[in-house]
This record gives sequence, C-alpha cells and structure tokens, in this order.
Amino acid sequence: MAKKLVLDQDKLRKLGEIRELGVNPYPYTYKRTTCAKDFKQKFQDLKPGDKDKTKVSLAGRIMLKRVMGKASFLTIQDESGKFQVYITKDNLGDNYKLFAKKTDLGDIIGVEGTIFKTKMGEVTVHATNATFLCKSLLQLPEKFHGLQDIELKYRRRYLDLIMNPESKEIFKQRSLMIKTIRKYFDELDFMEVEMPALQTQYGGASAKPFATHINAWDMQMFLSISPELPLKRLLVGGHEKVFTICKNFRNEDVDTTHNPEFTMLEIYESYVDYNQMMHYMEQVYEKACLAMHGTTKIKREYKGEEVTLNFKAPWKRLTMLDAIKTYAKVDVSKMSEEHMLNLIKDKGLELERDVADFTWGYGVQVLFEELCEEHLIQPIHIIDHPKETTPLCKEHREDKRLVERFESFCLGMEICNAYSELNDPIKQRQLLEDQQSQLSGGIDDEAHPMDEDFVNSIEYGMPPAGGLGFGIDRMAVILCGVSSIRDVIYFPTMKPIGLQAAGKAKETKIAVALINKGLKLETWKEMNTVAHLNAAFAARKGRELFLQDKIETSDKQKINLNIQHAIMIKQAKSNEELVKLSQKAKELELDVAEFTSEMQETTDDKKVIAITKEKALKDVDFLGILIFGKKKAVDKLTKEYKLYS
Repeated sequence: MAKKLVLDQDKLRKLGEIRELGVNPYPYTYKRTTCAKDFKQKFQDLKPGDKDKTKVSLAGRIMLKRVMGKASFLTIQDESGKFQVYITKDNLGDNYKLFAKKTDLGDIIGVEGTIFKTKMGEVTVHATNATFLCKSLLQLPEKFHGLQDIELKYRRRYLDLIMNPESKEIFKQRSLMIKTIRKYFDELDFMEVEMPALQTQYGGASAKPFATHINAWDMQMFLSISPELPLKRLLVGGHEKVFTICKNFRNEDVDTTHNPEFTMLEIYESYVDYNQMMHYMEQVYEKACLAMHGTTKIKREYKGEEVTLNFKAPWKRLTMLDAIKTYAKVDVSKMSEEHMLNLIKDKGLELERDVADFTWGYGVQVLFEELCEEHLIQPIHIIDHPKETTPLCKEHREDKRLVERFESFCLGMEICNAYSELNDPIKQRQLLEDQQSQLSGGIDDEAHPMDEDFVNSIEYGMPPAGGLGFGIDRMAVILCGVSSIRDVIYFPTMKPIGLQAAGKAKETKIAVALINKGLKLETWKEMNTVAHLNAAFAARKGRELFLQDKIETSDKQKINLNIQHAIMIKQAKSNEELVKLSQKAKELELDVAEFTSEMQETTDDKKVIAITKEKALKDVDFLGILIFGKKKAVDKLTKEYKLYS
C-alpha cells in the first residue's frame, strides 16, 4: 500500500481563497488551439522584440514562475514541451493578482493571448486571459535536481513524466517501436490474435507461474507464462500466420533485465523452420531501429565502454557449441558427461540441479550461460541448442543431441527464443511426460507441465512450422538506450515500502566499503573516504543502512547497536578494479556510492561537478566505493577482496 501524503497547507489555503473569489479551480473543459511545440515552431522566425497579433490558446502545468510586481513570467509545460507566458496587470486586470499570487508550481492553467519574441529570443504568449484548470495540492520535487530518486521514479511514474521530459520521450520511442513491429508483420499478412492471460494450465516456457484462484469454480488458475501453446492450437485450426503482443507473468527474479510482468511478441508460421524466424528477427529489429533513429547503427554503453551496435541484417550466426569453443576456449562437442561435470566444478560454476540429474546437454547450457553470454555484444543468433533446453522443438537434422532452436543476443542479453516447432505428437507426449516427471520429482521446478489438451490438438495434426518470441521490453531497453527494464515499463512491479513477508525476518543487508590501495593514500585519507561514503549512504538510505536496535544490558541500561546490517571495509588494488566492481554492482541493482579525489580536495560541489565533467571515466581517481544490498549478493560480489589493513 502506498503511503498517504500530507497535503501542502499553503496550497490548501490558496485553494480556499480561489473558491471564495467565485472561481472554479477544477472546470470541465478548456479549448486549445495549439501546443507548445507547434506554437514555438510556427513563430520561431520572429525577430527579438517583434510582435504578432495572432491569437492562440494553450494549456499546461506551471513549472517556473517569476513574479515582478505588475508583470510576471510563467513557464508552462504540456505534452509536447514548454512555452513561456507573460502576464501583466494591464492585460488581466483584477485577475492578475489571482494568477500571480495564488498559483503555484504544479498548477495547471489555460492561457489565451497574442505572440511576441523577447529580447532573449524566447517566443512568448502575452496573455489576455487566463483560466484555472487544476489546483495541485502537493509540491513537485525541487526543480534544480528534478526527480533523480530511482525508487520514486518507478513508484510514482507520473512525477517522473512531469519532471523528466527525457522519460516521456523514452515511452514515445517505445510506442513508435511497437507500431513498427505491428506494421512489419501486418504487411507480411500475419493476423494479430489475442491470447488468454488467465489459464487453467500454464505452459509454453520453462518458468515458475503465478497461481491464483477462481471462486466460481473453486479451483486454482494461473497467469500466462507464454502464449506459445494457444498459438500452436491456432495452427492446428488452420491459421497459417499469426502473431500476438501480450502480457506474460513469471514468478522469478527481478533485476535490470527481468520484471515479473512483461510484454512479449510471439509469431508462428506454417510450413517454415527456424531459418525463416532468424530472417524475421533481423528484419524487425532493423526496421524498428531505423524508425527510431534513422540508422541501423547506434552507440550504447556496455560495461563502462561505448560500443557501436549495428542491427543491419543479416546477423552473424554461431552454434552454441562453437560459441563455447570461441569464448570459453573449450571443445565440448565430444566431451563426456563426467569430463564436463569436472570442468564445471573446476571453473567454480554453480549447478542448479543434483549431480545425479546432470546430463551432457545441461552441462553445455551451463557453460554457455556462465562463460559466453557476456561476450555477445553485437546482435547475433546462437543456434542449435542441446535437446534438454526445451521439450517443444524439433531435433536437429544432423545431430540428435541438439534441437533446431536459436536465441539471439545483444549486449550480453538474450533477446529472443525461436524453434523449428515439434509437431510429432508421439515425441511431444513423451517429452512433456518426462518434463512432468522432473517437475513432480523436484528435479526442476521450472520444468514444463503436461498439457493433455495441447497434445490432443497436435494429434489431430499440426503442420511443420517455425515460431519466434521476443521481449518487447528488452528490445526497448536496447533501442532506447536505457540501463534497466524498469525504465521502459510505465509501472514496473515494485515491492511496497516496508512490506515484509509473513513469518519471515527482514533479510539482512550489508554495506561494504572498498578502499583504493593502489593510490597509496595516507591513513587519514583512507579513513576520511570511509567516513564520507558511510555518511553519504546514511543520508540516502537512512535507517535501512544504519538500523539501530536498542539492546538492554544486565543492569537494565539500553544501548543502540547496529545488529541488523553489517558494515565491512575491504581493499582493492587499483582504480580499474573499483570501476569494474561498481559497474557490476549497478548491473545487479545494488546501491553504490563513489568517492573521488576531487571530493576530498574541495567541499565546493560546483567545482567537483565541473572537474569531473571534463574527465573520462578511466581518468577519474576513485578513492573508494561503497556497495549496499542483500548480504548474499554483496558477499558474492566482493568475496575475492581482502579485509582492509
């Protein structure tokens, strides 16, 4: 539940005064003749000091206000941008005091007037009339800094959109991207269909579902994890080219590339295989990139370095086995299960299933995910996966250990999944029964459940087909150039503040400060660095970082001890180590604070900002960083670093 906010008392007072004057602060409609963008563009050729008698009517939110006696300037923001309004007592008469004194930042007003360009070159409305449209009752975030609090941006997206025009542009770009996707498949004569989000049987992917309950039937139901099986039923029914853009729900991790609720596109076409799906994947990304940026080449940051991505088709293709050979320098094509298991152990990789359930194909998947994915920066198709990775795909025509499946990658992130679809009902039944055994036996809690009706459907006969699914949100992350999936979802799934799972203690968190020993700082500077990092974090995180518990001694005296969250000091060997560690922590959505040499040399924030802006990241001297988050994640990230000495 969201916290109830305290209304601004000054705004409430002004609201009452406005009503006492007989003015309705919340009218029903307002007629506009133009918007900020069109208005400024139309009159941009006016010379400073020039006037135009054309009458215009605009509306928007007050973002800046400068009152100068009998004249005032207001900066108003609508969806298209900002425009300036000039109000005077001469023009508004008695209404001037109302709009000069009773308006606040955040209020929404309408203005009518003529146009002039100021000596500073700003196209401005000289208001002859003004109308209250909405009196706001809460203060906007402080204008100089805008809305920078990440948590607040996601929890109160409306504030983010008001204060950060770039956020609004990201969602406009996402909308254009989806229009381009739809247009592409429409022009290829695919039919768009709708899929059920609420299902009696989940399936179509390896994932944990969200379970719910339908009261009318007193039975369990599930939110869809994938539209795959309903779409394949449509192929059985005679539709040959179908696609859907739908919501999926997976009860799994929440991080920079995962949200429990996400948007997906999935297509199926009869009489083609996974090679045709590779063509579609390349083409739709290329067209979306062109629509959004006018080019197939875009610059993005990956692990602290700028890279130029090129989405021009065709993309490179690499088998999963060759990818392991290329990036892990290991040939697993003829490796035994025992040899592969030892290799995985030697490399310290984590197995999510018992050794007794280990297979060659599972080992291939582990090695690829752990040792190869991060190297896949340019768009690429990784083809021909082990049979164990999916029960819904056809065997490879040349290697029966594999299936005709591909996943495309970009910036180290998987961006699609596609198959030559399995349409042999006998094999399909056997594979799903095997999956059900793994699920029921606790071997794999993400194994695919048995879906009897789906098998029945393909027993009637499903044509050979290719299928492709890709995440709309991940596509937007890459093409919009943001760092987290939450930046392209208007309302990402967020845990309510202060919520604690029933019966569970609050998870322990830890703060680890790391000192740059490579700079050979004096001891007092190292201690000063730790102090600044802790103080900065305490200001940002408050009790969450330095939670104090009152402990009573044997003589009934109370002392405040921090026993909930540990704070450790470790050491790094170099600047480069700290930069890489900071970037990894941010990728894991851990909280990070950084302390540089400039911050220790001066307390003038403007100087720090000016000096830092002139430097490349590699040239910044980091005295230390502090990482804060769940103990397990921070421990794993910093385990190789020694304690400070």
